[in-house]
Amino acid sequence: MTDWVVELMEKLGAPGAGLAIALENLFPPIPSELILPLAGFTVSRGEMNLVAVLVCTTLGSVLGALALYGVGALLGRERTLALAARLPLVKLDDITKTEAWFLKHGRKTVFFGRMIPIFRSMISIPAGVERMPLGVFTLLTTAGSLIWNTLFVMSGYLLGENWELVEKYAGMGSKAVLGLALVAVLVFVGVRLNERHKGRHALHD
Repeated sequence: MTDWVVELMEKLGAPGAGLAIALENLFPPIPSELILPLAGFTVSRGEMNLVAVLVCTTLGSVLGALALYGVGALLGRERTLALAARLPLVKLDDITKTEAWFLKHGRKTVFFGRMIPIFRSMISIPAGVERMPLGVFTLLTTAGSLIWNTLFVMSGYLLGENWELVEKYAGMGSKAVLGLALVAVLVFVGVRLNERHKGRHALHD
């Protein structure tokens, strides 16, 4: 992965870093926690311009987010509900509650979500489903992405040869977030199975 990012930046410079970040939005397994510090380290060696890197990576973040927003907009509310209805253990009531929560807190979710590993990409889809005003979505995504990108690029810049430390510790944070998400899913499934079990007993009684 590192070799691929290095090659991309060697060939394209700052736009290469931006392209890598755009792809990271579409394919979350490509970690921005690796791309951004590496770009910062490259800047520290005088091989790229700092401002150009921040502009290009933030533009890449926004373009990737807009692509996922488009997926959500194409799906729309009715298709999303139809797909959710086919999923085991998922109730439409869960979807409508989530929808109401997003409508109330959507702006904060999009802004702060850009700074949470894994969810930073996925948050664009519900924004598209709910048709959040495109201008507002773009502004919030740009602001959140600029903060995230600047933090990691500057970390790589300041650490220099030790830039990999950023990816190491950020990766631990990503695993922690993923672990919490997995626990939440397991709890959700457990509650649903328990409800189903109680429902069967009530019918027999």
